[in-house]
Amino acid sequence: MNIKKSVFAILLIVAALVGGAATFGTMTMLHASGAGSVTLSAKEYNQLTYMNDKYAKAEQLWNIVKDGFYQEISDEQIEEGMYKGIFEGTGDIYSGYMNESEWTAWETSMTGEFEGVGVTFMQNEEGEYVVISTVEGSPAEKAGLLPGDILTKVDGEEYTNSTEMSMAIRGDSGTDVQVTYLRDGEENTVTMTREKIESQTVKSSVLDGNIGLIEVSAFEMKTSEDFEAALKDLESKGVKGLIIDLRNNGGGLVNESVEIADMLLDEGTVMYTEDQKGNREYAYTEKGRTSLPYVVLVNENTASASEILSAAIQDNAGGKIIGTVTFGKGVIQNSAPLGNGTGYKLTVLQYFSPNGNKIHGVGITPDIEVEGEDEQMQKAIEQFK
Repeated sequence: MNIKKSVFAILLIVAALVGGAATFGTMTMLHASGAGSVTLSAKEYNQLTYMNDKYAKAEQLWNIVKDGFYQEISDEQIEEGMYKGIFEGTGDIYSGYMNESEWTAWETSMTGEFEGVGVTFMQNEEGEYVVISTVEGSPAEKAGLLPGDILTKVDGEEYTNSTEMSMAIRGDSGTDVQVTYLRDGEENTVTMTREKIESQTVKSSVLDGNIGLIEVSAFEMKTSEDFEAALKDLESKGVKGLIIDLRNNGGGLVNESVEIADMLLDEGTVMYTEDQKGNREYAYTEKGRTSLPYVVLVNENTASASEILSAAIQDNAGGKIIGTVTFGKGVIQNSAPLGNGTGYKLTVLQYFSPNGNKIHGVGITPDIEVEGEDEQMQKAIEQFK
C-alpha cells in the first residue's frame, strides 16, 4: 500500500506529539517505490490511517496558520504552540509544556538560586497571579510587594500562563523589569532592577521567654537539612518550646516536607496520594521525633507542600495549628525533561491528609483561628506560658 510523502511526514509529526515513539517504534519503511510514495505493510498503513482520521484537523489547522497568519510564523513556533496546547487541554493551571529557557528556569528555581526580583506567586482558581512571599532583601521586597497582591502585567504585557509570567519577571542581573499589580482593587506599577537571588528557606532565632522560632519560606533542595540543623541548635540551647512558621510558604519539593515531618512526628502516616485510577501511595514517618513541644503558624498563603506538613501534624496531634485557613493546593506535579532541553510539569496526583481529608480547593482549618500576623504570633507564644 502506498501513501503520499507529505501526509506521511505530517503523521510522523502528529505521532511525536501524542507519544508516537512507542506507537511507531517497530515501524519500518520497506522500500521506496517511485518519487512520491513509500511502501508500507497493511498493519503500518492501518496505524497511519487511524492517526490520520484522528488527527487530520491538526494538519488542517497547521496549514491554515502557516499560510494565513498575518505575519510570518515558523514551524518551530507552531510546534511549540501545539505542545503547550496539549497541556492546556487539561484545564489545569499547574500543568504545562516548557521550552528550553522555561525548563532551565524551572530547574534553577528548585535550587534556590536564580536571577530575578525575588517574588513567589501562585495562580489561583480564578487564574489570578497571587503574591505568596518575597525574599528578604530582594528587589521585590524593597519595592513594597506584599503577600496577597495580584500581579497583572510585566513590562505592560498580560500573561495567561504562569510559567511565561515567571519567565518574563526573571532575567539577567542589572536589567530592569516593570511589574503591575493590584492591591485592594487599586492598580500600582513598580520598576525593579533584577539581581542574583539566593533564597535562604530556613531561619531560626530565640524569642523572649526562651521560645525557639523556625521560619520556613519554601521547600527547596536542602530545606530539610537546614531545618534539622536549626532544630538541633535550638534543642541544644534548651528552649522550652518551638514555633514553626509556615505563613506565606507556597510549597515546593514534597519530599522535603516529608523529611521535616519525620523530625516532628513519631511513626505514622504523613499523607497519601491518589491518581486518576484511584491507586494510592502512602508516605510515612519513622519512630523518633523532637522532644520539644511545638505549634505551627499558617495563613491563606500557606500552600502545597507546607499544607502536607501542616495536615500531617494536625491529624497526628503533633502540635496545634494556629492562623487562618490555608491556600488549598492539594495536587502534586511531576516534572521531567524532554528532548532538546525542553520539559514539562503535569499534575499527576491529588493528596489527602492522614485522616483522608481533601486539601485541594478546601485548605486546612487551623485548630486555633486567629487573624493578623502579630496576633497569630502572640497566640503561638501564649501556648508555652
